[in-house]
Amino acid sequence: MTTDDVAASLVELTAAVAKEGQAEAVSIPIVTDDKRVAQAELVIGVGNDVLSAPMDWHDEEPDFAHAAAELKNHRLFPRPHLRAVEPTSGEDDDEPIDWDFDQPTQA
Repeated sequence: MTTDDVAASLVELTAAVAKEGQAEAVSIPIVTDDKRVAQAELVIGVGNDVLSAPMDWHDEEPDFAHAAAELKNHRLFPRPHLRAVEPTSGEDDDEPIDWDFDQPTQA
């Protein structure tokens, strides 16, 4: 078992690695049946399925945020693409452009 954020990141990364026609080894933190924290070594990508399913957990949830962040920092983890959008003609040229990188803009 692992946390929701690690599981979601692992599934996304697995799909991204497979999309590139590759396979890679990764390590994630898990909680064993005797409630100890351990590491699981996985091969993800082409030819390697990853299953994520919810499970009941009644103890304090471990903090595996660092592991989810590490998976999200992988070079193949999907990221939104930023692109510059030119203002349409007729807009006031004196107004500064609002470069809001937190909200995607439709071109």
